[in-house]
Amino acid sequence: MARPAVRHLRRNPHPGQGPEIATPQLYSPAMSVCQPERGAVVRGIISEIHNFGVFVRLDGDPASSPGTGFIRIPELTWDYFWDPAEVVHAGEQVSAEVLDFDATRGQVQLSLKALQEDPLVQFADRVGEVLSGPVVKVVPFGVFVRVAPGIAGLVHESVLTRHPAMGEIVTVTIAEVDRPGRRVRLEPAPTR
Repeated sequence: MARPAVRHLRRNPHPGQGPEIATPQLYSPAMSVCQPERGAVVRGIISEIHNFGVFVRLDGDPASSPGTGFIRIPELTWDYFWDPAEVVHAGEQVSAEVLDFDATRGQVQLSLKALQEDPLVQFADRVGEVLSGPVVKVVPFGVFVRVAPGIAGLVHESVLTRHPAMGEIVTVTIAEVDRPGRRVRLEPAPTR
């Protein structure tokens, strides 16, 4: 029978100076025997969703007790989201790539994003194209507009004639795609 991950409560080293902190320390005695390799694809079931990441109960032979993996928020998807529950659901079966394995802590770092195609690869050829999309973030130096799933570009304040509101649909021109820097620079589309 597979052993569930055990959570330990870490004690505050300075009593009276704050609360005890619950930290996920995953334990599975068999994981040191069957170490997943970086780049391997594993399957599992989403067991817990938190604002800092997602825990995955890994599939495997019950005798080998493969244990639990963890997916950090940035490794869930290329797309933008506010809540991890928008991307995955408890009980959902997933496949993920192993990013790292820490045998001393018994933790497997996973990525769903690594198995998805990078949307910026196909997007690099679209410089000069006019697209419409919602404003997904307003910052002091401009606004970010989602122009495709997983891609939001910056319209710098220096080229804005007015500041659109969050969620407002705007029409923009793709001015530059910087693949190594993972940046998309947008400009307001010329009005006709």
